[in-house]
Amino acid sequence: MRIIPESELIINADGSIFHLHVKPEQLADKVILVGDPARVNVVASYLDTKECDISNREFHTVTGVYKGKRLTIVSHGIGTDNIDIVLNELDALANIDFRTRTVKQDRRSLTLVRAGTSGGLQPFTPIGSFVAAEKSIGFDGVLYFYKGNESVRDLNFEEQLCRRLEWKIPNIRPYVVSANASLVEQICGDDILKGVTIAANGFYGPQGRELRLGLEDPGLNKKIESFQWNGYRITNFEMESSSLSGLAALMGHRALTVCGIIAGRLAENMNTDYQAIMKALIEKILNRI
Repeated sequence: MRIIPESELIINADGSIFHLHVKPEQLADKVILVGDPARVNVVASYLDTKECDISNREFHTVTGVYKGKRLTIVSHGIGTDNIDIVLNELDALANIDFRTRTVKQDRRSLTLVRAGTSGGLQPFTPIGSFVAAEKSIGFDGVLYFYKGNESVRDLNFEEQLCRRLEWKIPNIRPYVVSANASLVEQICGDDILKGVTIAANGFYGPQGRELRLGLEDPGLNKKIESFQWNGYRITNFEMESSSLSGLAALMGHRALTVCGIIAGRLAENMNTDYQAIMKALIEKILNRI
């Protein structure tokens, strides 16, 4: 049995995992993920009881109970690279024995729902609507570093996507992954659209925003908006869903990203006062997770 070296599984002096500073016994089976550390407090304000409140860098964690459900709320910051940190450390807390540094024989499966903000790409995803990433398109490369990634990717969708978008960005190939199907049905009612979400590896150029620097493919967003295949349309941009769904699937966890739409990329409008949208989304997730 492999013993994981100290340089790979980094455990702090107090027995907590390196970045999150969380101990194995502080992790619940149901996890709500948010980007903003301050948003953890918004979610935690609904809890009936609170066990722990831990902060380190952009990672803020609270575990407690909501209507009889034990939950952990974690902030992950921005981007798929941060999701790589958070997912690996949550999985380590669940499935690695910190005393022996070995993988546990009995695997523990987590339920992970990310509540995020997003820009809508279609007339049917206006500001104030909610979109679940039934499929995620990764403009990042995180998943490619893990063995077996092809087993959780939709290779046919990837081929159709690259062909129909006339993909021109060198050295990057989008990948496509699905959220956990049972979790999609559990979280999505009539009030949450099942969509196809792009997880961009940046906020500006990778999402087609042009300030001073020009774009490698200025027409990419138009092609994204008009993409149609097998009943799928691309609904929104965000920056985390691909690595969340992909890594969770490889690890044996259930994961889904649900976003409140706060920007209309098609209509070129923006709601900077979006706290009410996010509170409504948080309440839905709390009651359905």
